Amino acid sequence: MVLAFMTLYCMHMGYSIKQGGYVVAIYGLGSIAGAFLGGLITDRFGFYYNQFTSLFCGGILFITLGQMRSYEAICICTFFLSMVNESFRPANAAAIAHYSSAKNRTQSFSLVRLAINIGWGIGGALGGFLAGINYHLLFWVDGFTNITAAFLLLTILPKVSLAQQKSNFTKAESGNKSLLPHKDKAFLRFLILTLLFSTCFFQIFSTIPVFFKEGLHLNETLIGGILSINGILIAMVEMVLVFKLEGRRPYLLFMCYGSILMGISYLILNIPGNGFIIALLSMLVITLAEMIGMPFMNSYYISLSSDQNRGKYAGMYTMAWSMAQAIGSVAGSIIAYRLGYFNLWIIVTAVCFTAAAGYYWLLRKS
Repeated sequence: MVLAFMTLYCMHMGYSIKQGGYVVAIYGLGSIAGAFLGGLITDRFGFYYNQFTSLFCGGILFITLGQMRSYEAICICTFFLSMVNESFRPANAAAIAHYSSAKNRTQSFSLVRLAINIGWGIGGALGGFLAGINYHLLFWVDGFTNITAAFLLLTILPKVSLAQQKSNFTKAESGNKSLLPHKDKAFLRFLILTLLFSTCFFQIFSTIPVFFKEGLHLNETLIGGILSINGILIAMVEMVLVFKLEGRRPYLLFMCYGSILMGISYLILNIPGNGFIIALLSMLVITLAEMIGMPFMNSYYISLSSDQNRGKYAGMYTMAWSMAQAIGSVAGSIIAYRLGYFNLWIIVTAVCFTAAAGYYWLLRKS
């Protein structure tokens, strides 16, 4: 809820779009630190309490961020919020892998994405409504949902000790899955391509909401509604789509298809016409790209890891997304400021197509 409206919030507080982009980028930098620490903590102490601590402390920091007024305070608080909040992701990925089996792992990740995107659908619509009343309400609601999730985790999720977490590791799988992630060449190539893909995807949190407002002349309520379509469609369609697609093609080929569709979604924004229709059509295509590409990214890197080093793999994967958030937010805002949105969408499209070619090359190489 907060992240989708962060750039608009900064502009509401009297700062420029470029400064708003920097704040989202700082969130990305904090995410890099959080992903790194989260991966280490997950392998060292276990994913269970790492998830609880991240959710609870992240909720407190969301509320704290909403009380900040100066630009410097917003930047500092955003960094620590993202570091704590994003340390959840490596632990969560390790948890999904533990609770699932190899046969249903992609579907398991998709099921969790379904839950996330139901939240995104509700949060986008509710966030637009709350922002229309008072932007500070976003931080209170986001904070309390985090804290509620933390205690629900303790109540609902079966407790797993560190010994149980590593119990699935066998000598049979250690032969080709004992590498550290930074020594796994296939994984590193995959991360570079995913960095390109996610840099483009993260425009949805920075430049796209601003373009919808300034370029397509939509109000906050319409922006929130259109953004929520992304989560609603994923919740309705992705599980079925993944079930139909899994096993039919290599994971990397689905990533290639997703990157191509992502590029097309940004090209649509340069088509003249009714602003609402253009925004809606672009969001539909970017949602399809997300559903085809992202679930298989998780399964691909999980397949390269083992229970002994999964936290580190998940940490580096999360770091790639966090770096993309920082790079994408700053670069997108600067390009939009200096070259205009038309050129921004052309550049983003080119990067998407480059990622698609890279995934296809990696598939052929492997």
